This record gives sequence, C-alpha cells and structure tokens, in this order.
Amino acid sequence: MSEEKKQLRKLIFARRKEASDQEIEEWSRMLFGQIREMDLYKNARRVFVYMDYNHEVMTREFIRGCWEDGKETAVPKVNGKVINFYKITDFRQTAPGCMGIYEPADNDAIGYRMADHLADDWEDALFIVPGVAFDVNRDRCGYGGGYYDKYQEIHREHHTIAVCFEFQIVDRVPVTEYDIKPKMLVTEKRVIR
Repeated sequence: MSEEKKQLRKLIFARRKEASDQEIEEWSRMLFGQIREMDLYKNARRVFVYMDYNHEVMTREFIRGCWEDGKETAVPKVNGKVINFYKITDFRQTAPGCMGIYEPADNDAIGYRMADHLADDWEDALFIVPGVAFDVNRDRCGYGGGYYDKYQEIHREHHTIAVCFEFQIVDRVPVTEYDIKPKMLVTEKRVIR
C-alpha cells in the first residue's frame, strides 16, 4: 500500500513541477472563485485553511478574501505528531516552520501570541484540506504524515472541502481504514460531491 502511495506522490510532484507559476496562480484563483460562490462558504463564520507550499493550490489570496468577507480564519501548525489550528489576521503572524511551510508563530513586534489564538474548538469552521492526489470517489492521498486524518478523527463536525488541480485526480487512490474522505472535492474545473 505505502509503495503505491509513494509512487503516486512521485507522479503528482513531477506534474506539479511541470506547471508554471502562472498556471498555478490562475487555477488557484478559479478554484477558490467557485468556493467563494458556494452557500457553504457564504454561511461560514470561520474557516480553517492550510498555507500552501511548493506548487500546491495557492491559499494566500483566498485567506485575504476570507478576512475581507469578515470570516475568522485559522491556519495549521505542526506540533510534534499533530497539527493544531491558530487564528491569524495578518501574514506577519506566520513564519517558515515544518519543512519551510509558513505556520503561526509568536511575533512580539506585533503582539501576536499563538497561545491566545488556538482555534481547535471552532467545530463549525469550514475546513479547506490539501492533498497530493485524489480520485472521483473523493479518496485522498496526503503527504504521508497523517496530520489531517488524525485531526479529523477527533474533530468530525467540519464540512471539509479538499482542493486540488485537475492533474492531481487519478483513476484510483489506495486507501486504508485511517484515511478520511473530504465531503467535497474542488478543482479549477469542477466540484465533486
């Protein structure tokens, strides 16, 4: 199973490298444009969203949009073997962390203390989930750390929307009993429910 996922990750990472920065930006904008039109988004008071890295679906513009739309927004930080979500209102409240991915960080200069902004109790938040590969059944292959599955195992109430580019959809994603399907999958071209 894990060998199959390893090969799948390799394939998708190669495809991500082939895409231009311009394509990644444009597709990300199209994708999040669809999400911002959904009632699910419009009715959400709070949003959990990852910070993109290395040609993933880009999230910064979406996060800015959430702030503009008056939504409380939280992003993840890796703490040992788990992730926790912290509210941010400014990108200066983040810094490169695990694997160089931006995550919440204390910033004395602007008076931001992570401990005051833990958002794990936002059980009503709309949850934007990343992934490496997906299939049309919404099966998901993540990065291998199991962070999102472990989080969702405990926090089951979120409406989860996984985001990916069309080239990340494959015929079949191998799954285990620990893998949790997002409730919806959105690409730059379609919504899969």
